[in-house]
Amino acid sequence: MIQAQLREQLPVEPTPATRSGFRLHLRQIAMLTIGAVFILVKSYEGLHAFFLSHPEVRLALLGSSAAAGLTALGALGVLFTRRISERTQDMLLGYGGGIMLAASVFSLIIPAMNQAQALGYAKTGAVLLTATGIMLGSLFVLAINHLVPHQHFIAPNPSIETTRTSRIWMFVMAVTIHNFPEGLAIGVGFGGDEMGKAIALTTGIGIQDIPEGLVVALALRTLGYSPLKSSGAGILSGLVEPVGGMLGALATGVSATALPWALAGAGGAMLFVISHEVIPESHRQGHETQATLGLLAGFVTMMLLDTLLG
Repeated sequence: MIQAQLREQLPVEPTPATRSGFRLHLRQIAMLTIGAVFILVKSYEGLHAFFLSHPEVRLALLGSSAAAGLTALGALGVLFTRRISERTQDMLLGYGGGIMLAASVFSLIIPAMNQAQALGYAKTGAVLLTATGIMLGSLFVLAINHLVPHQHFIAPNPSIETTRTSRIWMFVMAVTIHNFPEGLAIGVGFGGDEMGKAIALTTGIGIQDIPEGLVVALALRTLGYSPLKSSGAGILSGLVEPVGGMLGALATGVSATALPWALAGAGGAMLFVISHEVIPESHRQGHETQATLGLLAGFVTMMLLDTLLG
């Protein structure tokens, strides 16, 4: 009996069929690995060729990715602090709104009118084109707001009944809707002819993304979410910016006539977000004066960046 048990515990000598099956399995793994490497190499070659022929898309991807990284940096701040005062949150939101407001005017709307005139439009026609583009951009974000359920940054939306688990995704969607026009604006900026203004626009949006990421993560933290979940939600919300950046740059590359429309549309989208999301959120808790001072400081910051870099 003991000998039989010992024999059962000894390693079984592989049969020829087993060895053959094992070799076949190895060959399949090797073929799949080679195929995956081939696809990755070809994809890299294709992307490399695409970016060489579309340098504005590459620059837009780099700029919007940097802005997304600064959103993540701000969101990670929740790991080191549990809360900041509501007054400070509102001032930071106002500061971000001021940067967005100046960026939409100096880096998007005014260049849209200039580009339209450069294409041969009269002054009145350029203004009408830009005004139409602004309205179309704002209507685009309005449609997204209606189609995608979301929660506001600080105060939950009482009309949306959600479980605790799904509410975090509502916040992520809210900030995603907020960040997409920013990425779009960066892409449109790099698709234009004024590189200095594009760099100033990217810098300004990146600066305001830091406190924005922190405020959003802190809002989730005060609702009882862990620091990791709160920061993770803030990081996820910023990942849409590179997508918007590439789409914005591609939109301007369709034809020369598309550039003023894209600039005006991105400006209108940002104006909608400022009026519909940022200012109401910064005024919701009764700190209108601090939020307004923050907005003015942000506006001046972006104006200086546009002057110095543009």
